[in-house]
Amino acid sequence: MEQDREVKKDVKSREDIEFFVKSFYEKAKQDELIGHFFTDIVHLDMARHIPLICDFWEGVLFQKAVYKGNPLVIHRDLHSKSKLEKKHFDRWLTLFDETMDTMHSGSKATLAKTRAVSIATVLQIKLC
Repeated sequence: MEQDREVKKDVKSREDIEFFVKSFYEKAKQDELIGHFFTDIVHLDMARHIPLICDFWEGVLFQKAVYKGNPLVIHRDLHSKSKLEKKHFDRWLTLFDETMDTMHSGSKATLAKTRAVSIATVLQIKLC
């Protein structure tokens, strides 16, 4: 007997990115290891932050030039307030992958996870 399986769609739109980003940050803010960066260290205004992160990922996944920022500068400032360590990047990547795998499957989902590793690696090299 064939089991019913939910077929996950690929990331196809900004709306998909926004739903993913909101889901990811809900997990990240509550995480024992990295949650304090979002809630205590920088007190992120999620209403302002989510659109910026969506701009970033829309650029990464769909080559749209909508993001107007510098992730290194932002993370360098964060690192000066509370040291970012390899374990923090590893946890961020784990949560990112788990959230993506729960929601999406396909070439853009895979690209997002691959780029997340690249971004985390560069930030670690530059900061740690």
